Amino acid sequence: MPLNVKLNNEKSPDSESPLNRADNETKAENGTKAPDVKPTSEEVTKASYDLSKFKLTRILQNNTLRKTIALLGTFPDVSDNDLAVLLLEKQAFKEQDVQTAHDNTLETVPSIFSDALQVCTEFINNIYGSFKCVPSAELNSIKTTVVYPATEKHIEKYSITQKYLIAETPALYEQLTLPYITNSQFSLDWVYNILEHRQETDRIVYEDSNPEKGYILLPDLKWDGKTLETLYLLAIVHKHNIKSLRDLNDSHLPLLYNLRDGISKAIEKRYGLCYSQLRMYFHYQPSFYHLHLHINPVRGDAPGIWCEKSHMLDTVITNIELIPDYYQRATLPFVLFEGCKLLDEFEEKGAVRKSAEKVNNKEKLNDAVEKGCTDESVDEPQVKKIKIDKSVKDTEESPIEK
Repeated sequence: MPLNVKLNNEKSPDSESPLNRADNETKAENGTKAPDVKPTSEEVTKASYDLSKFKLTRILQNNTLRKTIALLGTFPDVSDNDLAVLLLEKQAFKEQDVQTAHDNTLETVPSIFSDALQVCTEFINNIYGSFKCVPSAELNSIKTTVVYPATEKHIEKYSITQKYLIAETPALYEQLTLPYITNSQFSLDWVYNILEHRQETDRIVYEDSNPEKGYILLPDLKWDGKTLETLYLLAIVHKHNIKSLRDLNDSHLPLLYNLRDGISKAIEKRYGLCYSQLRMYFHYQPSFYHLHLHINPVRGDAPGIWCEKSHMLDTVITNIELIPDYYQRATLPFVLFEGCKLLDEFEEKGAVRKSAEKVNNKEKLNDAVEKGCTDESVDEPQVKKIKIDKSVKDTEESPIEK
């Protein structure tokens, strides 16, 4: 492990936890105590708004699978005009929450199965029982992420809209994507606050301070910082002017090697997960344009791991080793949402279609359907779905247009 590593020294209730073990091993290895990074006078520790006074405007999305809901509204006590986006998420179970026997030498931890559990019986039928249970408030928290004031891009990000897959060639990147992200990207002030230790210093998990190949590793906002099963970290590189995957070439291989090797060692020491248990990847397009890496356990189902969005770190390294300017020559896929101005620009260039092509030639359509509905058709059930009633022939409007 490099000597310029910094680990935060936040204590865990369990003195033998992987977090504390990482700190102790780092001190022994380096022969010195990891330096404390103290917040500067500029660090903000209190929100300017009162969550209890949030006023709902509309629900942006309700994901029942992930048990999250995104809300749009305001904080009238602060401003009637500034919009806020709230993301509420019910927490995953932690294994310690269901323990029923505890070592008396350890600090007492909350458990679902305690006198504080409120139980309402719905029904009992033979060997089956159904109940509604409300555990203690400590185990019933809701993780809340606030974006305030929120921009149109934030609202778009958390809204349910139609999605379209873009095949971005290098030429389209230069003509459309690059000018768009240059003129309309989110502010990176919060990123520089982290890199320059002005904010979130107590959340830093690991840091390599090398200006060319170093980075800061810290929890993503999507992680509660406690549940190992849902671990989600971000590695933000110190080097500026690398916006995304598109900028990477063979000159960045030392940075990529250092990300892979340093992060895997730090996570194994701190959280007890080895390299083969981790998923490390870049997003394209990313949510902000300063190079950063996503890290979470392979066993987890993390947001944004879809094939059209994520690019595994090892694959990126291999591609650049084979072709030094691979990401300046490759066609890269990514998704755009309905209402995005960049999507409109791609459509104007003919690079994407937002609706299926309409069939206006009725004779051609009817002939194709009749040929498809023969007894020799292999996919008979599928063919029946598009079979047209004979009465359609007497109308001027194609049934597909309806």
